[in-house]
Amino acid sequence: MQAELIDIRNHLAQHAPFDEMPEEMLDKVVSSIEISYFRAGTPILEIGQRNSWLFYVRSGAVEVYRRSGELYSRMGEGEFFGQFGLLMHKTVRFPAKAIEDCLIYRIPDTVFQYLWDNDENFADFADTEGRSRLRSALSRREKSNQLMTAKVTRLIARKPVTAPCTVRLQEAARIMTDQGVSALLLMDEQGEKPKLKGIITDRDLRTRAVTEALPSETPISEIMSDDPITTRARSFIFEAMLTMLHNNVHHLPVMENDEVRGVIALSDIVKYESQSSLFLVSNIYHQQDVKGLKKISHEVRDSFVRMVNEDANSHMIGSAMAGIGRSFTQRLLALGEEKLGPPPVPYCFMALGSMARDEQLVVTDQDNAMILDDSFVPEEHDKYFLALAKFVSDGLAACGYTYCTGDIMATNEKWRQPLKVWKSYFMDWIDNPKAEALLNSNIFFDLDGIYGRTEYAEELKTLVAEKASHSQRFLAMLARNALNRTPPLGFFRTFVMEENGKQNKTFNLKRRGTAPVSDLIRVHALACGSRAQNSFNRLKAIAETKLIPEDGVGNLRDALEFISIVRIRHQALAIEAGREPDNNVRPEDLSPFERSHLKDAFQVVSNAQKFLKFRYNAPVGRHG
Repeated sequence: MQAELIDIRNHLAQHAPFDEMPEEMLDKVVSSIEISYFRAGTPILEIGQRNSWLFYVRSGAVEVYRRSGELYSRMGEGEFFGQFGLLMHKTVRFPAKAIEDCLIYRIPDTVFQYLWDNDENFADFADTEGRSRLRSALSRREKSNQLMTAKVTRLIARKPVTAPCTVRLQEAARIMTDQGVSALLLMDEQGEKPKLKGIITDRDLRTRAVTEALPSETPISEIMSDDPITTRARSFIFEAMLTMLHNNVHHLPVMENDEVRGVIALSDIVKYESQSSLFLVSNIYHQQDVKGLKKISHEVRDSFVRMVNEDANSHMIGSAMAGIGRSFTQRLLALGEEKLGPPPVPYCFMALGSMARDEQLVVTDQDNAMILDDSFVPEEHDKYFLALAKFVSDGLAACGYTYCTGDIMATNEKWRQPLKVWKSYFMDWIDNPKAEALLNSNIFFDLDGIYGRTEYAEELKTLVAEKASHSQRFLAMLARNALNRTPPLGFFRTFVMEENGKQNKTFNLKRRGTAPVSDLIRVHALACGSRAQNSFNRLKAIAETKLIPEDGVGNLRDALEFISIVRIRHQALAIEAGREPDNNVRPEDLSPFERSHLKDAFQVVSNAQKFLKFRYNAPVGRHG
C-alpha cells in the first residue's frame, strides 16, 4: 500500500465507526477515497443537489444546516456527513459549508452502500445522530451484563415458606429446618388476604434467640424484623443487589401485587455478582476497631475494579461504592458509641454529596454533618458529639476517605446543629440565594440520613422539596450557578484542555463532566418537588412531571451514563497500573470510541445547559 494510502488508513482507524471495521473492509474504503480541498466559507453541499459521496473530515470544520437555515450540527476532524442524502435518493437534505479550510475524504456511494449492507456497526452509526449513537452504544454495553438484564424472578427457586406471625420460636425454627430454608416469612392472616408482616432468618435465630437463651415458647413476633425490606418482581438483579447493599440485609422477599412471590438470598445474587461488594459490606460490620476497618479498606478498590471489568453500569458502581462508604461510616459510629457511651440526646448522621446521591467512586473525600435533637444543649452535650464526629472523621480518613478541604464535616460546629437550626439554614439559603447560600445548596441539598434518627434528614428533604419548588428566584439563581461549570467541548467539537500545572493538556471528567450534569439535574428536580437524591432517580421524577421534553430526559440519562463510565474506567485502569486514580483525562489515552461518544455526550450537556438558562430565565434580584 502506498504511503499516502497508509496515512489515510491510519487516520480512519482512529475514528468511529472505522475503528471497529474489519481490515479488508477498511482497505476497500481507503482504496476508493478521493481527496478534496474546500476553503473557509465555501459551500460543500447545497439543498436539493444530487450527491454521490460520503464526506469525511480529515482536517478543518464544517457546519451542516437544516432546510430552514438553522444550524443542525458542527463537524470536526474524524466525523462524516452526507449520509442522509445518500439514503434518500442521493438528494442533499442537509446543506453543508466549510467554516475553516478543510481537507475532505470523499467515499463513493457504491462503497457507502456496501458498508451499509455488510457492517452493522457502520449502519447503526451512520443512521443516527450523536444522541442516538450514545443510546446505541450504551444499549450494546448493557446487554452484555446479566445483572442489568435479568429480573429477580430468575433467582426464585421455590415458593416462599411462610408461617403466621403468631407462631412460637420453637415452631418457627422447626418449620425452617423441615423446609431447609434460611429465612421464614411471617404473615398477618387477619384480613381477607395474608399480608407480609415480618421475616426471621438463621442469623436472627442465632443473634436474637440462642445468644439471649430465649424460651422456646417466645412469640416469634418479639424477635422478627417488622416490615421487612422487599423488592419487586419486575426489578433487575442489580437493583436487588443495591437494595441489599444500602440496607445491609441478606434476604429480600420478592413482591408482586402485594403478594409474596418468593425470597432471594445473598447467596443467590452471588451466582450472578462475582464482585465482592456485598461481602465487603458484611465484613465491615464484623470489624471490632478502626485498625480492622483500615486493614480491609484496600478491598474497596479491588471491588471497584472487578465491577468495572464486568461491565457494571455507573448506577451500580456508584451505589455500591456509596453503600461501602456508608457502611464504614455506620460501623465507625457504632464503635464510637461503644467507646464514648450512649449519646446524651438523639441525633442523625448525614452523608452529603456523592455518597448521598449513590454516585460515589474511589476518588472521594468525606462530606458529612450531624442533625441533633432540638433538646440539645451545647454546654452539656456538644463535647460528646464533637468527640464522636472526630472519631468518625479520623476513622474515615484512615480508611481512605480524605478530610474535606472545605471543612464540610460534622467536626465543624456549624454543621453539627439541632434540627431547628438546620431548618433555618435551609430556609435562609432558599429565601436569600447569595453566593455562599448557592454553594451550600449544591452540597447540602444532596443529603441522606444514614445513622440514628434518620427521620430528621427526611424532614429536611421534605422542607427542601416543598419550599424550593415554589421559589422561582431561588431556582433561577441556582440555575445560573449551575452554568458556571461547562463541558470541555470547543466551538469545533474539539476538547478544551487545562493549559497549566501538572494537569496540562487534560480535562477533568468530574468538574467538567459529571458535575455539570448533576448540577442541572438537581435544579430541575428541585423545581418539580422531587425528594429523590440519585441523579438517575431525579431524572425519572423530572420525566413524570414533563418539566423538560421526554427526549431531553433520555439524552441526559445517556450522557451522564457515558461520561460516568469513561471516568470510572479511567480510574480503574490507573488502579490496575499501580497509579493513583484521578479525574484528569488526556484525550490520547481514550479509545476512538470513547473520544467520539464523549463529544456526543458533552454536546448533550451543552444543549441541556442552554435549555436550563432558557427555562429559569425569570427576573431575579441582584446577585449578592
